[in-house]
Amino acid sequence: MRKAKIFFGSSEASKEHVSQRKSPYNGEVVSTAPICDEEDAKKALAIAQNAAVFAKKSTLAQRCAWLLDVAQKLKEYKEDLAKTITDEVGKPIAFSRIEVERCIETVTLSAETMRTMNGETINTDAMNSGKKTLSFFRREPAGVVVAITPFNFPLNLVAHKLAPALVAGNAVVLKPTPEAPLTAYKFAKLFIESEYAIPDALSVVYGDAEVGSALITSDIPRVVSFTGSVPVGNIITKHAGIKKVSLELGGNAATFIEKSADLAYAATKCALGAFVNSGQVCISLQRIYVQEDIYDEFAELMAAAAKKLKVGSPYDDETFMGPLIDDEACERAMGWIDSAIKEGAIPLLVPRLEGRTFYPCVMANVRDDMAIVCEEVFAPIVSLVKVSDFDDAVERMNDSPYGLQFSVFTNDLSITNRAIDELDAGGIVINDMPTLRFDIQPYGGVKLSGVGREGPRFAIEEMTEIKSVVIC
Repeated sequence: MRKAKIFFGSSEASKEHVSQRKSPYNGEVVSTAPICDEEDAKKALAIAQNAAVFAKKSTLAQRCAWLLDVAQKLKEYKEDLAKTITDEVGKPIAFSRIEVERCIETVTLSAETMRTMNGETINTDAMNSGKKTLSFFRREPAGVVVAITPFNFPLNLVAHKLAPALVAGNAVVLKPTPEAPLTAYKFAKLFIESEYAIPDALSVVYGDAEVGSALITSDIPRVVSFTGSVPVGNIITKHAGIKKVSLELGGNAATFIEKSADLAYAATKCALGAFVNSGQVCISLQRIYVQEDIYDEFAELMAAAAKKLKVGSPYDDETFMGPLIDDEACERAMGWIDSAIKEGAIPLLVPRLEGRTFYPCVMANVRDDMAIVCEEVFAPIVSLVKVSDFDDAVERMNDSPYGLQFSVFTNDLSITNRAIDELDAGGIVINDMPTLRFDIQPYGGVKLSGVGREGPRFAIEEMTEIKSVVIC
């Protein structure tokens, strides 16, 4: 099955005109999807608006059973879904399998979380102006949720929106990334064909700006949940109107290597964090600030760790890095490197591009004013910057419009405590890469990295409304 179809609620539909998705690795056509337009988006929203009434009335038992049934089906179709991810976005098959496993956990956790998300009673006589009442609040579904997802985790990032939204009793219109329509279609089909499904509670449409604009500007959705670029996030913020908007946007993840750290361990972790998924991760490690006492030693270890990573066919079980998503990404990555070299940076590994496969690149002698550390590169490029001490590192790490996740490698407890307090980011990791994410945790950033949080419990909070009740 290589043809994605529209879901207008629970009904499949096709269109005469389709787009082809070609493998980033070998250029073969791996999937097709209908080319949707504004009217398709409006139709999906109208169906969702009607379905939201019934979704709200459904029992939590049904919705939890629904998600757990999907989780079981994911286990059965794990290999097919993993291969589909690899076909469409070029992710190495070992990591595609991991993504399916994480998706199973995300869906399961969403069901388990919703079972225990209760309201609470309020002591209305706590103030002199109050009196004794029976007062409480509870959470209710927001209504219609629009979910827009990116290419780099085309299954699990869809799960982080669909599972919390549906288990909370909402209806959803999903617009998945154009780079992986079949992955989203197969996943949505598991929800829609489940024996526990709420009819028409999930719709799927495909497209870019026209479809996205119709979805976010409509008065029907109560929530827009978007993962993607800062420019698009800015457009959504300006045009969404009065509704809840959750944005998981770009990052420029940084770490500090302090002289007490285990340098070999830190280099290994940093190589993984910088080059996993070919650097196409919002929390991909991009900036490494190294204390000057250990800079040369760490730079050597880092280059050696990067050189060990296997680059090649994404269908090889041993491959760590496959291709970048498209030619534009490759050109942009080479542009970053050429610019940095002209400004005085030194590549510790010779820049190498074969087809769309971009080999790990470690840049030394990098300064903070170079574009390669100021902007999000979204490619397998990491920069080493020499700093005098922790205070110097904090100032430089925080001097960024982004604030998604940072990390520090140290065996000094006082540095650990200060890092937690002083680093300006949505997440702080100690003694591991800033690319570390557990699906159960609250995930999101500050500044241009976004607003709102993902993670089942926190997404459910974003996708529900609080209703306050007082009985006198």
